[in-house]
Amino acid sequence: MEYNGCEFRPELYYDREFQIWLRREENGAITIGMTDISQTIAGKILHARVRRPGTMRPAGKPVATIESGKWAGPIPNVFDCVIEEGNREVLDDPNLLNVEPYEAWVARVRPVAPVDEVLTALVTGEEAARGYGERCVREDIKCTRGVR
Repeated sequence: MEYNGCEFRPELYYDREFQIWLRREENGAITIGMTDISQTIAGKILHARVRRPGTMRPAGKPVATIESGKWAGPIPNVFDCVIEEGNREVLDDPNLLNVEPYEAWVARVRPVAPVDEVLTALVTGEEAARGYGERCVREDIKCTRGVR
């Protein structure tokens, strides 16, 4: 599914600004990545840094930071969690976030509260598709994925 060339995956969870996507793992962890919208706005990503595994991160504090030629900012955290790992491939080659935003995840975390509880603050499915598409149109975001 695409809006203005911005890929959208309805099976994932999203924050309400559609900056990040989240995927529930079978073991109770949550994988976090940048949306196609975010990687487009950021431009070519040059650096990615994930907090040290074992670090407790409260809601509102970033789990990672991303830097591009025109922007530096956080990968937001929407619930209390503990960092489990950063994606070594992305840490070594941050441009993967531009090329494959839904395969190149940034961090894996373990929520402090039950997973079902933390996911209620996020959007998914039709609601997420509608909001994602509306943001692309409202802000005239036209996604382009980087080429290696």
